[in-house]
Amino acid sequence: MTATIKDVARVCGVHVSTVSRTFSAPHLVNPTTRSRVLAAADDLGYRPNRAARALTTGRTFNMGLIVADIANPFFPPLIKAAQAQARGRDYHVFVADTDEDPRVEEELIRTLTKQVDGVLLCSPRLSNKMIERLAEDVPFVVVNRRIKGMAAVLMNVAQGARLALEHLAGLGHRRIALVSGPIGSWTSNEMQGVAADATGLDLVFFGPNQPTEAGGLAVAADVAACGATAVLAYNDLVALGVIEGLSAMEIGVPDQISVIGFDDILPGRLNRPKLTTVAMPAVAAGRMAVDLLLQSGGEGATVTLDTALIVRESTGRAQT
Repeated sequence: MTATIKDVARVCGVHVSTVSRTFSAPHLVNPTTRSRVLAAADDLGYRPNRAARALTTGRTFNMGLIVADIANPFFPPLIKAAQAQARGRDYHVFVADTDEDPRVEEELIRTLTKQVDGVLLCSPRLSNKMIERLAEDVPFVVVNRRIKGMAAVLMNVAQGARLALEHLAGLGHRRIALVSGPIGSWTSNEMQGVAADATGLDLVFFGPNQPTEAGGLAVAADVAACGATAVLAYNDLVALGVIEGLSAMEIGVPDQISVIGFDDILPGRLNRPKLTTVAMPAVAAGRMAVDLLLQSGGEGATVTLDTALIVRESTGRAQT
Protein backbone atom coordinates (compact mmCIF):
# COMPACT_ATOMS: atom_id res chain seq x y z
CA MET A 1 0.00 0.00 0.00
CA THR A 2 1.08 3.59 -0.64
CA ALA A 3 2.55 5.24 2.44
CA THR A 4 0.66 8.20 3.90
CA ILE A 5 1.68 11.23 5.90
CA LYS A 6 0.34 9.49 9.02
CA ASP A 7 2.68 6.56 8.44
CA VAL A 8 5.67 8.90 8.33
CA ALA A 9 4.52 10.70 11.48
CA ARG A 10 4.07 7.40 13.34
CA VAL A 11 7.53 6.10 12.37
CA CYS A 12 9.18 9.37 13.43
CA GLY A 13 7.11 9.87 16.56
CA VAL A 14 6.04 13.35 15.54
CA HIS A 15 2.74 15.05 14.78
CA VAL A 16 1.33 14.96 11.26
CA SER A 17 1.66 18.74 11.10
CA THR A 18 5.43 18.42 11.62
CA VAL A 19 5.68 16.12 8.62
CA SER A 20 3.59 18.54 6.61
CA ARG A 21 5.81 21.48 7.56
CA THR A 22 8.91 19.49 6.67
CA PHE A 23 7.75 19.45 3.06
CA SER A 24 5.91 22.78 2.86
CA ALA A 25 8.15 25.00 5.02
CA PRO A 26 11.32 23.03 5.90
CA HIS A 27 13.07 26.11 7.31
CA LEU A 28 10.53 26.11 10.15
CA VAL A 29 11.42 22.58 11.27
CA ASN A 30 14.33 21.68 13.55
CA PRO A 31 17.15 20.35 11.32
CA THR A 32 17.46 17.09 13.26
CA THR A 33 13.71 16.47 13.10
CA ARG A 34 13.63 17.44 9.43
CA SER A 35 16.37 14.94 8.59
CA ARG A 36 14.56 12.21 10.50
CA VAL A 37 11.27 12.92 8.71
CA LEU A 38 12.89 13.00 5.28
CA ALA A 39 14.74 9.75 5.95
CA ALA A 40 11.53 8.04 7.08
CA ALA A 41 9.63 9.36 4.08
CA ASP A 42 12.34 8.03 1.79
CA ASP A 43 12.32 4.61 3.48
CA LEU A 44 8.54 4.39 3.24
CA GLY A 45 8.38 5.73 -0.30
CA TYR A 46 6.17 8.62 0.76
CA ARG A 47 5.77 11.51 -1.63
CA PRO A 48 3.60 14.54 -0.76
CA ASN A 49 0.68 15.26 -3.06
CA ARG A 50 1.57 18.62 -4.56
CA ALA A 51 -1.93 19.28 -5.85
CA ALA A 52 -3.43 18.66 -2.43
CA ARG A 53 -0.81 20.85 -0.78
CA ALA A 54 -1.58 23.64 -3.21
CA LEU A 55 -5.26 23.49 -2.34
CA THR A 56 -4.50 23.43 1.38
CA THR A 57 -1.83 26.14 1.48
CA GLY A 58 -2.85 28.31 -1.47
CA ARG A 59 0.68 27.93 -2.86
CA THR A 60 1.88 26.19 -6.01
CA PHE A 61 5.40 25.38 -4.71
CA ASN A 62 6.67 26.57 -8.08
CA MET A 63 8.78 29.61 -8.90
CA GLY A 64 9.68 31.15 -12.23
CA LEU A 65 13.24 31.97 -13.26
CA ILE A 66 13.52 34.29 -16.26
CA VAL A 67 16.90 34.98 -17.85
CA ALA A 68 17.90 37.31 -20.67
CA ASP A 69 19.68 34.70 -22.80
CA ILE A 70 20.01 31.07 -21.81
CA ALA A 71 22.67 30.59 -24.52
CA ASN A 72 24.98 32.97 -22.65
CA PRO A 73 27.34 30.76 -20.56
CA PHE A 74 26.93 33.16 -17.63
CA PHE A 75 23.37 32.00 -16.90
CA PRO A 76 23.50 28.15 -16.63
CA PRO A 77 25.51 28.12 -13.36
CA LEU A 78 23.04 30.61 -11.88
CA ILE A 79 20.10 28.50 -13.08
CA LYS A 80 21.55 25.27 -11.67
CA ALA A 81 22.30 26.91 -8.32
CA ALA A 82 18.78 28.33 -8.07
CA GLN A 83 17.22 24.99 -8.98
CA ALA A 84 19.27 23.14 -6.37
CA GLN A 85 18.43 25.71 -3.70
CA ALA A 86 14.73 25.59 -4.56
CA ARG A 87 14.70 21.79 -4.63
CA GLY A 88 16.04 21.79 -1.08
CA ARG A 89 12.99 23.84 -0.09
CA ASP A 90 10.68 21.50 -2.03
CA TYR A 91 10.05 23.99 -4.83
CA HIS A 92 10.13 23.44 -8.56
CA VAL A 93 11.64 26.03 -10.90
CA PHE A 94 10.24 26.93 -14.33
CA VAL A 95 13.05 28.41 -16.46
CA ALA A 96 12.30 30.78 -19.35
CA ASP A 97 14.49 32.71 -21.79
CA THR A 98 13.56 36.18 -23.10
CA ASP A 99 16.14 36.24 -25.91
CA GLU A 100 17.01 39.80 -24.79
CA ASP A 101 13.54 40.98 -25.87
CA PRO A 102 11.55 43.07 -23.33
CA ARG A 103 8.25 42.21 -25.06
CA VAL A 104 8.94 38.49 -24.65
CA GLU A 105 9.98 39.17 -21.05
CA GLU A 106 6.62 40.79 -20.30
CA GLU A 107 4.69 37.94 -21.98
CA LEU A 108 6.58 35.30 -20.00
CA ILE A 109 6.01 37.08 -16.70
CA ARG A 110 2.27 37.40 -17.36
CA THR A 111 2.09 33.71 -18.28
CA LEU A 112 4.11 32.48 -15.31
CA THR A 113 2.17 34.63 -12.83
CA LYS A 114 -0.72 32.16 -13.00
CA GLN A 115 1.51 29.16 -12.26
CA VAL A 116 4.06 30.23 -9.63
CA ASP A 117 4.40 31.69 -6.15
CA GLY A 118 7.10 34.14 -7.25
CA VAL A 119 9.46 35.11 -10.03
CA LEU A 120 13.25 35.46 -10.12
CA LEU A 121 13.99 38.01 -12.85
CA CYS A 122 17.62 37.94 -13.98
CA SER A 123 19.18 40.83 -15.94
CA PRO A 124 15.80 42.23 -17.03
CA ARG A 125 15.39 44.45 -20.07
CA LEU A 126 11.99 45.87 -19.10
CA SER A 127 11.74 49.33 -17.55
CA ASN A 128 11.54 49.66 -13.77
CA LYS A 129 8.01 51.04 -14.11
CA MET A 130 6.81 47.97 -16.03
CA ILE A 131 8.49 45.58 -13.58
CA GLU A 132 6.81 47.38 -10.67
CA ARG A 133 3.45 47.05 -12.40
CA LEU A 134 3.93 43.32 -13.04
CA ALA A 135 5.08 42.76 -9.45
CA GLU A 136 1.62 43.76 -8.25
CA ASP A 137 0.42 40.29 -9.29
CA VAL A 138 3.27 38.09 -7.99
CA PRO A 139 6.33 38.55 -5.72
CA PHE A 140 9.59 39.32 -7.53
CA VAL A 141 13.28 39.07 -6.74
CA VAL A 142 15.35 40.92 -9.30
CA VAL A 143 18.94 39.93 -10.04
CA ASN A 144 21.18 42.79 -11.18
CA ARG A 145 18.63 45.58 -11.14
CA ARG A 146 17.92 48.00 -8.29
CA ILE A 147 14.22 48.90 -7.95
CA LYS A 148 12.97 50.79 -4.92
CA GLY A 149 11.01 48.58 -2.53
CA MET A 150 11.71 45.35 -4.43
CA ALA A 151 13.92 42.51 -3.24
CA ALA A 152 17.14 42.32 -5.24
CA VAL A 153 20.39 40.42 -5.53
CA LEU A 154 23.05 42.72 -6.93
CA MET A 155 26.49 41.71 -8.13
CA ASN A 156 28.81 44.60 -7.37
CA VAL A 157 29.45 45.72 -10.94
CA ALA A 158 30.75 49.12 -9.82
CA GLN A 159 33.35 47.45 -7.63
CA GLY A 160 34.45 45.25 -10.53
CA ALA A 161 34.61 48.15 -13.00
CA ARG A 162 36.78 50.16 -10.60
CA LEU A 163 39.15 47.21 -10.17
CA ALA A 164 39.36 46.76 -13.95
CA LEU A 165 40.09 50.43 -14.62
CA GLU A 166 42.66 50.57 -11.81
CA HIS A 167 44.37 47.50 -13.29
CA LEU A 168 44.52 49.10 -16.74
CA ALA A 169 45.73 52.42 -15.34
CA GLY A 170 48.44 50.58 -13.44
CA LEU A 171 49.63 49.12 -16.74
CA GLY A 172 49.97 52.61 -18.18
CA HIS A 173 46.72 52.75 -20.19
CA ARG A 174 45.05 56.15 -20.37
CA ARG A 175 42.75 56.02 -23.41
CA ILE A 176 40.29 53.20 -22.76
CA ALA A 177 37.28 52.07 -24.79
CA LEU A 178 34.19 51.15 -22.77
CA VAL A 179 32.02 48.80 -24.84
CA SER A 180 28.59 48.73 -23.19
CA GLY A 181 25.70 46.30 -23.50
CA PRO A 182 22.04 46.57 -24.55
CA ILE A 183 19.59 49.36 -23.84
CA GLY A 184 18.04 49.00 -20.39
CA SER A 185 20.99 47.13 -18.90
CA TRP A 186 21.66 47.97 -15.25
CA THR A 187 25.15 46.50 -15.58
CA SER A 188 25.97 48.91 -18.43
CA ASN A 189 24.70 51.86 -16.39
CA GLU A 190 26.85 50.84 -13.42
CA MET A 191 29.96 50.50 -15.60
CA GLN A 192 29.35 53.86 -17.28
CA GLY A 193 28.82 55.55 -13.92
CA VAL A 194 32.19 54.35 -12.66
CA ALA A 195 33.89 55.30 -15.92
CA ALA A 196 32.38 58.79 -15.83
CA ASP A 197 33.84 59.36 -12.36
CA ALA A 198 37.30 58.04 -13.25
CA THR A 199 40.06 60.65 -13.08
CA GLY A 200 43.20 60.73 -15.21
CA LEU A 201 41.67 58.50 -17.88
CA ASP A 202 40.38 59.27 -21.35
CA LEU A 203 37.28 57.08 -21.76
CA VAL A 204 35.67 56.47 -25.15
CA PHE A 205 32.14 55.03 -25.01
CA PHE A 206 30.67 52.61 -27.55
CA GLY A 207 27.08 51.46 -27.27
CA PRO A 208 24.50 50.22 -27.01
CA ASN A 209 25.69 46.82 -28.28
CA GLN A 210 24.30 43.33 -28.42
CA PRO A 211 25.66 41.40 -25.39
CA THR A 212 27.10 38.68 -27.62
CA GLU A 213 30.30 37.77 -29.42
CA ALA A 214 28.75 39.20 -32.60
CA GLY A 215 28.18 42.48 -30.76
CA GLY A 216 31.85 42.69 -29.85
CA LEU A 217 32.94 41.73 -33.34
CA ALA A 218 30.76 44.47 -34.84
CA VAL A 219 32.37 47.22 -32.73
CA ALA A 220 35.99 46.03 -33.01
CA ALA A 221 36.88 48.25 -36.00
CA ASP A 222 35.57 51.36 -34.22
CA VAL A 223 37.55 50.44 -31.12
CA ALA A 224 40.71 50.05 -33.19
CA ALA A 225 40.13 53.38 -34.95
CA CYS A 226 39.58 55.41 -31.76
CA GLY A 227 43.16 55.11 -30.59
CA ALA A 228 42.41 53.30 -27.34
CA THR A 229 45.10 51.02 -25.95
CA ALA A 230 42.63 49.06 -23.80
CA VAL A 231 39.02 47.87 -23.77
CA LEU A 232 36.60 47.23 -20.90
CA ALA A 233 33.74 45.18 -22.31
CA TYR A 234 30.19 44.67 -21.05
CA ASN A 235 30.69 40.93 -20.69
CA ASP A 236 33.08 38.16 -21.68
CA LEU A 237 31.19 37.33 -24.87
CA VAL A 238 31.53 40.91 -26.09
CA ALA A 239 35.20 40.91 -25.05
CA LEU A 240 35.84 37.71 -27.02
CA GLY A 241 34.14 39.24 -30.05
CA VAL A 242 36.34 42.33 -29.78
CA ILE A 243 39.46 40.13 -29.60
CA GLU A 244 38.29 38.17 -32.64
CA GLY A 245 37.72 41.39 -34.59
CA LEU A 246 41.08 42.84 -33.58
CA SER A 247 42.81 39.60 -34.54
CA ALA A 248 41.20 39.76 -38.00
CA MET A 249 42.79 43.22 -38.39
CA GLU A 250 46.12 41.77 -37.21
CA ILE A 251 46.01 43.83 -34.01
CA GLY A 252 47.57 41.83 -31.18
CA VAL A 253 46.01 41.32 -27.76
CA PRO A 254 47.52 42.29 -25.37
CA ASP A 255 50.62 43.48 -27.28
CA GLN A 256 48.76 46.37 -28.95
CA ILE A 257 45.40 46.52 -27.17
CA SER A 258 44.45 45.05 -23.77
CA VAL A 259 40.95 43.64 -23.23
CA ILE A 260 38.95 42.98 -20.04
CA GLY A 261 35.54 41.31 -19.87
CA PHE A 262 32.93 40.69 -17.19
CA ASP A 263 31.47 37.37 -15.92
CA ASP A 264 34.34 34.82 -15.93
CA ILE A 265 32.69 32.29 -18.24
CA LEU A 266 34.42 29.09 -19.35
CA PRO A 267 35.07 30.20 -22.98
CA GLY A 268 37.12 33.11 -21.64
CA ARG A 269 39.38 30.71 -19.77
CA LEU A 270 39.81 28.56 -22.88
CA ASN A 271 40.47 31.46 -25.26
CA ARG A 272 43.96 32.37 -26.42
CA PRO A 273 44.89 34.72 -24.95
CA LYS A 274 43.08 33.70 -21.78
CA LEU A 275 40.70 36.51 -20.89
CA THR A 276 41.27 38.89 -18.01
CA THR A 277 37.84 39.39 -16.49
CA VAL A 278 35.72 40.54 -13.58
CA ALA A 279 34.28 37.40 -11.96
CA MET A 280 30.58 37.70 -11.21
CA PRO A 281 29.21 35.45 -8.40
CA ALA A 282 26.48 33.79 -10.47
CA VAL A 283 26.17 30.67 -8.28
CA ALA A 284 25.84 32.65 -5.06
CA ALA A 285 23.34 34.97 -6.75
CA GLY A 286 21.15 32.04 -7.82
CA ARG A 287 21.04 30.62 -4.31
CA MET A 288 20.46 33.98 -2.66
CA ALA A 289 17.64 34.91 -5.04
CA VAL A 290 15.71 31.78 -4.05
CA ASP A 291 16.28 32.44 -0.36
CA LEU A 292 15.15 36.06 -0.67
CA LEU A 293 11.99 35.09 -2.49
CA LEU A 294 10.99 32.55 0.15
CA GLN A 295 12.05 34.70 3.12
CA SER A 296 10.90 38.17 2.10
CA GLY A 297 8.13 37.48 -0.41
CA GLY A 298 9.85 39.88 -2.78
CA GLU A 299 9.68 42.91 -0.51
CA GLY A 300 12.52 45.28 0.18
CA ALA A 301 15.56 43.20 1.05
CA THR A 302 18.66 43.80 -1.05
CA VAL A 303 21.84 41.72 -1.00
CA THR A 304 25.02 42.88 -2.73
CA LEU A 305 27.66 40.30 -3.65
CA ASP A 306 31.32 41.13 -4.20
CA THR A 307 33.02 40.81 -7.58
CA ALA A 308 36.71 40.13 -8.20
CA LEU A 309 39.23 40.90 -10.93
CA ILE A 310 40.95 37.83 -12.40
CA VAL A 311 44.09 38.78 -14.30
CA ARG A 312 45.01 36.42 -17.12
CA GLU A 313 46.69 36.95 -20.48
CA SER A 314 44.59 39.55 -22.34
CA THR A 315 45.99 42.58 -20.50
CA GLY A 316 49.52 43.95 -20.66
CA ARG A 317 51.48 47.16 -20.44
CA ALA A 318 50.45 50.02 -22.71
CA GLN A 319 52.68 50.71 -25.68
CA THR A 320 54.75 53.86 -25.30
